[in-house]
Amino acid sequence: MTYPPVHYMKTDTIGRITFSRPDTLNTLNRKMIPIFRDIISSVKADKALRCLIITGSGTTFCGGADLKSGFEQNHGTFLNEALLDFYRPFLEISNLKVPVIAAINGHAIGGGFGITLLCDIRVVSQKAKMGANFARLGIHSGMAISYILPRLVGVARANELLYTGRIISGEEALAMGLVNYATEKEKVMDKALALAEEISKSAPVAVQMMKRSVYDGLDWNLVRAADMEARNQALTFEMEDAKEGIGSLLEKRTPNFTGR
Repeated sequence: MTYPPVHYMKTDTIGRITFSRPDTLNTLNRKMIPIFRDIISSVKADKALRCLIITGSGTTFCGGADLKSGFEQNHGTFLNEALLDFYRPFLEISNLKVPVIAAINGHAIGGGFGITLLCDIRVVSQKAKMGANFARLGIHSGMAISYILPRLVGVARANELLYTGRIISGEEALAMGLVNYATEKEKVMDKALALAEEISKSAPVAVQMMKRSVYDGLDWNLVRAADMEARNQALTFEMEDAKEGIGSLLEKRTPNFTGR
């Protein structure tokens, strides 16, 4: 069966969104945006839904933006707006009334890592690689990562991960409290489904109200944070270091950053 690049299915009261570009590590491109937006709209309209799971096909959760597609090019002075438009449908994950579980079956890098942070609960494969590698590409983080990460693991740990661009394993993510569970790869979805089913047995209105109470108490404002990141990311995309960083990634070599 052939699936679109991101698809949705529902079983009883549990929905599942799957990134399905396994040949490109489930990276995100502009063709996926309207599809994802429509899925989120249908999820919001489903009054019977109790929990949502987001996962990836193949061996990867999501490898972030598809840099080979040149998604950041040809926007001139409006690049910051284009970047925010790119992130906006994914930011809507945090606005869903129902709890969202990230079933991180494989690597979650860059924007893919950001998507896991937008979810309420995270289950990861022990050997999966996770991280915000933006600094290693010469660009600023996006998708409100610099806003969410300190709130999950503390400022010092977030600073270390952001400044180094370090990639960590699922086991390391569990040790620092970034994820709820780290399991064997083949058990990730089973654990996510078990959690979703447990949530589904709770009173839906109470769960949804408590979810909103949690984030209201944190003064959660992802759009404001993502807008600031989009402006900074747009500036760094115009720098020589970004061209060097992205080029080195695609050419599989060590970058030579000059601070320009």
